[in-house]
Amino acid sequence: MSRVPSRVPTSKDVARVAGVSQSTVSYVMSGKRPISEKTRRLVEDAMAQLLYEPNAGARALAGQRTNIIAIVHPVLSSLGVGGIMAFIDEIATQARRRDYDVLLVTADEGSAGLRRVAGRALCDAMVVMEVRTVDDRAEVSRGLAQPSLFIGYPDEALEPGSTLHCIDFDFGGGAELLVGELVAAGAAQIVAMGWGDPVVGRGVNYVPRFRRGAEQAAATAGVPLRWLEVPRDSAAINATVDEVLAAGSPLPGLLIADSVPETLGALLDRGIRPGRDVDVVALCTDAEAEAQAVPVTAVSQQPRDVSRQAVEWLFTLLEDPAAPGEVRLVPPTLTRRRSVRPAR
Repeated sequence: MSRVPSRVPTSKDVARVAGVSQSTVSYVMSGKRPISEKTRRLVEDAMAQLLYEPNAGARALAGQRTNIIAIVHPVLSSLGVGGIMAFIDEIATQARRRDYDVLLVTADEGSAGLRRVAGRALCDAMVVMEVRTVDDRAEVSRGLAQPSLFIGYPDEALEPGSTLHCIDFDFGGGAELLVGELVAAGAAQIVAMGWGDPVVGRGVNYVPRFRRGAEQAAATAGVPLRWLEVPRDSAAINATVDEVLAAGSPLPGLLIADSVPETLGALLDRGIRPGRDVDVVALCTDAEAEAQAVPVTAVSQQPRDVSRQAVEWLFTLLEDPAAPGEVRLVPPTLTRRRSVRPAR
């Protein structure tokens, strides 16, 4: 294949690399004429190789918006999809109300995934999820024709002059509410069961934000807080619960950030009932909190509210992609249930 100069590629470059005419490249992109599958693949592979981005202005003038929003979220077997389904469902619902469909991009491709989706003109805008504290997709997003919105934010989004558009639940504020509830209930010490690998290993941004919020709130209240990283497997959860219970009476207040049903089940299996023998609070959705044998006092990540606001914002960016960068946080609320004893 021919080498292409280090400049913004054109459809002529795509044609040369694919070994077809420039008009054929145009027909592949526009769909105005039937093209064989073999030729189409040659052209699409060349576009991906060159990171070619069809001119967005020309597509708009031709009335060729895709009416598709891409959701870029790597789905890993070790993490599953349960935690993101509420986000995806709400984004799809809000998109359909505006006559848009969604394209779910699940491969763990990093910045290459954004370039591939944008370069093939598969969507009009992108929602980027599973955001890391240091995320190379942030830099790539700034050079794309399509606007992108991050659910979560890398550290650089907080720097002056950042052009990133980010929205998320206020994990730090949520942690402060949960610690405050345990302190108000009289906890002399707190054990926080946080995320373990592979979540921590991926460097996702919400983990340090939540931990900082919890530790700062405990320090302000003068209550010792011990942070434990607990992997998502039953052996690790059971071992951690046994370790907490081995401290004896009075038991510490327990803050559960992950694997809420499994942790509550481990407590009940040992005859320890939240709200009677130990004070327990959790970070989980309202549906999950209500579904437990002992409904748990919790702060919800509000996935549907975050997603609804994200889609509303994304559609304003479609009309004004040059809008200033901003980080928006959805404020937390705490719902009291039966897992915390009355204030002592």
